[in-house]
Amino acid sequence: MAERNDWWTCPTESEDGRLIMVSGRRDIDAFRRNPRFNIRIEITWRYSDTPAATMPDEETARMMEEATDALNAELTKDPVAVMTGIYTGAGERNWVFYTLSTNIFNKKLNQALATLPLLPLTITAENDPDWSEYDEMRELSEITPGE
Repeated sequence: MAERNDWWTCPTESEDGRLIMVSGRRDIDAFRRNPRFNIRIEITWRYSDTPAATMPDEETARMMEEATDALNAELTKDPVAVMTGIYTGAGERNWVFYTLSTNIFNKKLNQALATLPLLPLTITAENDPDWSEYDEMRELSEITPGE
């Protein structure tokens, strides 16, 4: 991940009351000012279908961190996308990115995860030129200094 002071983490709840840890990135201004970064991509890893599931087991959490680190390393080398949020809990992890191209992002995703075993990922993309999802995440979860 980026330096710790570039991210905040805050607990929240799913609609059914299960714990979700939200981590959001602060240092995104350069990406946000670029109108080409208008596609939001969400990668989901479902690790449990049971209603009682909250956090992943230790082995799954370790593999998720490896994937996170690999994605960040690849995007640091070639910043065609920026990871803006990570949601973990209620049986799934979601990574949120903003990018300028789904094709280029797909290539970088495959390069980043090439050394890892096949992962149970679902990927969605949508246009979000106003960064609405990012604003909502920040509004609902970031704790401002002094609070």
